[in-house]
Amino acid sequence: MIPRPTLTIGIEEEYQVVDPESRALRSFITQFIEDGRVVMVEREIKPELHQAMVELGTPVCYTAAQARDELIRQRRFICRLAEEKGLAIVAAATHPFSKWSEQPITPLPRYQGVIEEMRLLAQRLLIFGMHVHIGIGDPDLTLDTMNVVRYMLPHLLALSTSSPFWAGRKTGLKSYRTVIFEDFPRTGIPDVYRRWADFQALVRTLVNTDCIPDGSKIWWDVRPHHKYPTLEFRIFDICTRLDEAIAIAALCQALVLWHWKLRRQNITFRVYRRELIEENKWRAARYGLDGKLIDFGKKAELPARALIRELVELVEEEIEELGSREAIAPIHRMLETGTSADRQLRVYDAADGDLRAVVDHLIRETKAGWDD
Repeated sequence: MIPRPTLTIGIEEEYQVVDPESRALRSFITQFIEDGRVVMVEREIKPELHQAMVELGTPVCYTAAQARDELIRQRRFICRLAEEKGLAIVAAATHPFSKWSEQPITPLPRYQGVIEEMRLLAQRLLIFGMHVHIGIGDPDLTLDTMNVVRYMLPHLLALSTSSPFWAGRKTGLKSYRTVIFEDFPRTGIPDVYRRWADFQALVRTLVNTDCIPDGSKIWWDVRPHHKYPTLEFRIFDICTRLDEAIAIAALCQALVLWHWKLRRQNITFRVYRRELIEENKWRAARYGLDGKLIDFGKKAELPARALIRELVELVEEEIEELGSREAIAPIHRMLETGTSADRQLRVYDAADGDLRAVVDHLIRETKAGWDD
């Protein structure tokens, strides 16, 4: 008997810190570092490689509604903390015009080590993501679930896109963050691992050959977390609107429950080759909801919106069981009106290409849903 997954939810978000006058990125985290460590404040602030980035994570939550409450508290906290310093917070996966080459690195030994190892690739990593942890517990079920949900990752990416600009240029992509991150090793869609022992053997080999210190340096788009009994979905751009972040997290939770129900009946979903899923991932990054994804079962390309609606319908029973119908609702709005990337592009066009107007829009929308 496969034990029921815990289905807990945890959300980590990486925020931009900007100057509300210049609208450019501003150093922030160094104000909370003393003697080489981060000073404790009301919530744990995690420094990142660049000084203008700050990461926070919710506590363990048991429902989408609880996750929403915690994410509201998290965003309210960091926005108010920044405002006390005369700064503002933006939730978007790239800054519209600030250049990576001009951003100072956080002065902590771990980040100096990253720069030493990755060189220009690390300095260029001025991107901001969202990670969603869903509690499972059983290691083999975690891997089995990872194998299956790999197929849905491009659909989820298309819903989260928020990075259409890079270094002052309109990129033509809805998620430019995706292509920047793929320059790093051990990223992308993972291969299939049939047993927990196989995955552990991979980690041991990488550790024993001094490739990585531990499993935290495996940066796949979905992975078993190296410390917590969770499956971590990492493919997302950070969502600008809080309700869209919660909708995506609730969909991840429903997918895990759906898969467990299949396995309990000794049924599974077809597992597809990484190369095929990568094709859909590229389409999602390039076109977002406006493009087509490939239905590999039908061997046909179909509108991304239609396949995402089909995905939501697939887990309709689980959404109902989890009490997540209200949390999932913003997905239906996004399918009609677009994601953060689409809204940024509309603001850009309406402002005759003024990227400062895009930043102003992002500051406002980062607070949407709780600062009304």
